[in-house]
Amino acid sequence: MRKLIAQTLISLDGYFEDHNKGLNWHNVDEEFDNYTIEMLGGFDTLLFGRVTYELMESFWPTEEAIKADPIVARYMNELPKVVFSKKLKTATWNNTKVVNANIAEEVQKLKEQPGRDIALFASSNLAKTFIEHNLIDEFHFLINPIVLGTGHSFLNGLAGKRKLKLIRSRIFGSGNVLLCYEPVRAN
Repeated sequence: MRKLIAQTLISLDGYFEDHNKGLNWHNVDEEFDNYTIEMLGGFDTLLFGRVTYELMESFWPTEEAIKADPIVARYMNELPKVVFSKKLKTATWNNTKVVNANIAEEVQKLKEQPGRDIALFASSNLAKTFIEHNLIDEFHFLINPIVLGTGHSFLNGLAGKRKLKLIRSRIFGSGNVLLCYEPVRAN
């Protein structure tokens, strides 16, 4: 069965976006770009909530994105994408399917299909829904060496505690630290 991996960049104080929903604090360099390309090569499906989808869809198909980061742009534009939303009815970004209901069942069907792993990028509210249905197999937190002071916590409002087990880590020259966890499932 394919794994569902939740991937997000967060600040040292646990925010995945600043108080204005900005992301311009991300610590990105050549090493990070190489990691991103390698990571995307391990996925064949990308999942988004509506807000993250709209952010990604407004950037990756643009000429600016294609010039600035052609390999990542190719992955983002060509890989199949699923956006989960009660509001969005159609998607304009190529290779995108919209799911409006039965979220857990749809994700379970995706996981049971053959292929490479599935990524969930950012999408805080959707991540919480997936956690509540025990759908996430790994969490990849890329911690940036910055304290934002205010912002939006990635899993704020999650009902109940969840134990995680560290399965690997990586330190980047920039000071970014990748921490990969898997949920500790109750027997």
